[in-house]
Amino acid sequence: MNSINETHVSEPGLLVVDVAAADDATALTFQQLLADRWATSPAQHTTRDAGEPGVRLRCYLDLRQPISPAAPAEGLPPASAAAFR
Repeated sequence: MNSINETHVSEPGLLVVDVAAADDATALTFQQLLADRWATSPAQHTTRDAGEPGVRLRCYLDLRQPISPAAPAEGLPPASAAAFR
């Protein structure tokens, strides 16, 4: 995968998510689950690395956006900054 651009993580709450999965369907389904909850810049396709198993996908999330009202009630609770120290 390409290196991460500084713009994509320039503020708290912005994430770059690299996904490794067994197949396209799994990676794209995971990406859709993220997109259902947060503002996401989705990848249109997965990539394969020669000689490596599975597929890879990169997407960008903005956790500063409120969780979508369409998200299931059992979604993850908001994490505090202290939890990551």
